[in-house]
Amino acid sequence: MNYIDLFAGAGGLSEGFIRNGFNPIAHVEMDTDACFTLKTRLAYYHLKEQNNLDIYYSYLRQEITRDELYAHLPEEEILSVINEAIGEDTIGGIFNSIDARIAQLPEENREVDAIIGGPPCQAYSVIGRSRSKDKMKGDPRNYLYKYYAQFLRRYQPKVFVFENVKGLLTAGNGIMLQNIERIIDKSGYDFEIKEQNASNFGVLQNRKRLIIIGWRREGLQPLHYPKLWQTVQFYQVSDLLQDLPALAPGESYTGPYTKPVTQYLTQTNIRNGCPVLTQHITRPHRNEDLEIYRLAIELWNNYQQRLRYTDIPEQLSFHKNKVSFADRFKVVAQDIPTSQTVVAHIAKDGHYYIHPDINQLRSLSIREAARLQSFPDDYFFEGSRTSGFKQIGNAVPPLMADAIAAGIRELLEPNGSNRTED
Repeated sequence: MNYIDLFAGAGGLSEGFIRNGFNPIAHVEMDTDACFTLKTRLAYYHLKEQNNLDIYYSYLRQEITRDELYAHLPEEEILSVINEAIGEDTIGGIFNSIDARIAQLPEENREVDAIIGGPPCQAYSVIGRSRSKDKMKGDPRNYLYKYYAQFLRRYQPKVFVFENVKGLLTAGNGIMLQNIERIIDKSGYDFEIKEQNASNFGVLQNRKRLIIIGWRREGLQPLHYPKLWQTVQFYQVSDLLQDLPALAPGESYTGPYTKPVTQYLTQTNIRNGCPVLTQHITRPHRNEDLEIYRLAIELWNNYQQRLRYTDIPEQLSFHKNKVSFADRFKVVAQDIPTSQTVVAHIAKDGHYYIHPDINQLRSLSIREAARLQSFPDDYFFEGSRTSGFKQIGNAVPPLMADAIAAGIRELLEPNGSNRTED
């Protein structure tokens, strides 16, 4: 089955579809680092199919360059990643690139089965609106759904998946969602909107998102919102963190694993046999912030209480607004089933994602944040440390994407399965 991924980011949603046997015709993404991440992941899958993952592991060990890695990837797969912002000036060229990709497929397999993706959520999120002077009213990202509809009309997929934040329900006093519903209906699709929490699919994170799934009215047997199989949760966040080497602020580690794997990491394939741990990279911190981190960790570990900004000693308090973001310093507690939601703001600072080990006294590393999002350890995020955090915070957790893709596959092929085990 073929799909197109719009606003693809680092490929979290796409990861679930590839695992379930779907073929990516194109990934469209404006961020250059994320596009390299997508290409690197395509290289992983291509080399895995060729039973030649040692080349990929050589790249993770920094023994070969990225160009040398990509030399093993067919050109058509490299070209399937389209580094463009979707807009009025670019959409024609994007259509041409995708059409060329489709023309290369066998004639009997040129149908687009699914379009997936969700426009950037900042314009819809409650936090994004609270930080904007005009409540994001003038933000062009408010209207990216119109281009999404143009892809639906052009390629007529059997189904689509539109993922976004809960704030979409209230953006523009609900008018934004009404406009999205109207344009989807005019494009010839029925749909249903459901709130899904990533924690129900094995992700150790409280992450609630709207998942809109639609199906074409014409030319198909009647479809419906697929059943998404959920996972019984009995792990804690410590099951994600305890096998990783201890680091101080500003340190990093690349090399073999030094501690035993946990049952959770094995069951979810997050630690999946990759021989080298990468991107266990932490950011440096000011001494004043480390003192606040110490207070936050002690308060949680000893009393299971959260630090409020109003409780911070005056000599460590630098923000005049102590009310709006009173929990700006927050420990990722290890003794509960889910962490707080990982968002793109983790790229700005780590205050909301403090590691629970007081002896390490730092915020999360890139790899730890990726694990909270359920990315496997062999998933490599291209670009700087800041870019890696941003890509992770913006992503759909792969375990959640896996459940969505499996539901869609079962919906379209109720008597067959083509899942690939990773």
